[in-house]
Amino acid sequence: MSFFRMNGVSVPHFKHTAAMKAEIMPAPASVIIPMNMHIGAPAKPVVKVGDMVGVGQLIGEANGFVSSPVYASVSGKVTKVDKMVASNGAMADAVVIESDGEMRPFEGIKPPTVTNFDEFIAAVRESGIIGLGGAGFPTAVKLGVKDLSAIEEILINGAECEPFITSDTRTMIDRASDIKEGIELLEKYLGAKKIIFGIENNKPEAIAKMNEIAANDSAVSVKALPSQYPQGGEKVLIYKLTGKMVPEGKLPLDVGCIVINVTTLATIASYIRTGMPLTSKCITVDGSAIKTPKNVIVPIGTRMKDVFAFVGEFKETPKKVIYGGPMMGIAVPSFDQPVLKNTNAIIAFGKKDAERPEETPCIHCGNCVNSCPFGLNPIAFAKALELKDYEALEALKINTCMECGCCAYSCPAKRNIIARNKLAKAELRNYKQKQAEKEKEA
Repeated sequence: MSFFRMNGVSVPHFKHTAAMKAEIMPAPASVIIPMNMHIGAPAKPVVKVGDMVGVGQLIGEANGFVSSPVYASVSGKVTKVDKMVASNGAMADAVVIESDGEMRPFEGIKPPTVTNFDEFIAAVRESGIIGLGGAGFPTAVKLGVKDLSAIEEILINGAECEPFITSDTRTMIDRASDIKEGIELLEKYLGAKKIIFGIENNKPEAIAKMNEIAANDSAVSVKALPSQYPQGGEKVLIYKLTGKMVPEGKLPLDVGCIVINVTTLATIASYIRTGMPLTSKCITVDGSAIKTPKNVIVPIGTRMKDVFAFVGEFKETPKKVIYGGPMMGIAVPSFDQPVLKNTNAIIAFGKKDAERPEETPCIHCGNCVNSCPFGLNPIAFAKALELKDYEALEALKINTCMECGCCAYSCPAKRNIIARNKLAKAELRNYKQKQAEKEKEA
């Protein structure tokens, strides 16, 4: 099987908000803050109904090694600690805070003491920072490398290849000083000798800003990448910037790389300097139903309906709203869903763009195979799933699929390929679990 052909697809950019500096949204009447906004164990609520909290006060403690603390994003009164239905249908603990409108910082906010690697990692853990580009993996776990000599390159992901989204672009333009401080932290505490920015070439102002940083630091370089989706995929970015291929089942560090989203890096620097943990997020609000697209800085936990009210009236009634971009975004069941730590955009589509095209039979044209960055074969996946041939699914490397959507985008039959791939992964997991249980019983 031929991996890493890196064909991808050329998608429309729709970067309407790239030149728009983010506007700060006032505190909403209330926020709903889930405890599971990261990969790993959900945080454990540490506040109760009636408690008064300040911005940056701990409301959910990390509940395991792969977990992340959660902080109040507004000041006010805790009115509810209960379950909520997340966008994926799962139940999650959440804390509801009624805002007093003051955005009063928690009195315990102070910069962390950081003088060595261990203190740096501890600070990143306490900051509540996760992968802010959408992945949601706790950053302290990613940076907590046991053998620092294994790090050959640190790659800063500024690709932002999804249509519409420009929140990372604004980070690079508006928060260059934070990014510079973040680089200095990586050099000081991780011993980074080679730091490479990967930015799509449709972001000239961001590239220029990062080149200013690189001009004064020999360890830093900037590579302008072709504007081709999915340039920002972790394994794709590693290949494009270093020529290295991450083997199946391996991590970037296995080939000497760490990949950090550019907004994640800027937020680490801000926390180390100020002591204010992750409580707000810059998001892009756009889509065919949005009359006035904007970049907006909102308190985490702000309901989508409040964000839309701040942005202004709709061009037309939205028929579909998603977290993230149209290629990998997740549709939400209602406008009551909150902005999460790793939300980088909320995109609202009108009726025409929200309607799914009619699916027709596969014509075996091979477009899905040719567009897949990893050279996978969705046609074979679908056949193996139909036959419940789980050994074939594993041999075909179904788990390598990163669900980027290139296959579905390029399919003339408009097949719902990603849904089938997700189902195939789930059925393979269930099959392997049952096999393991049988072996254990035997």
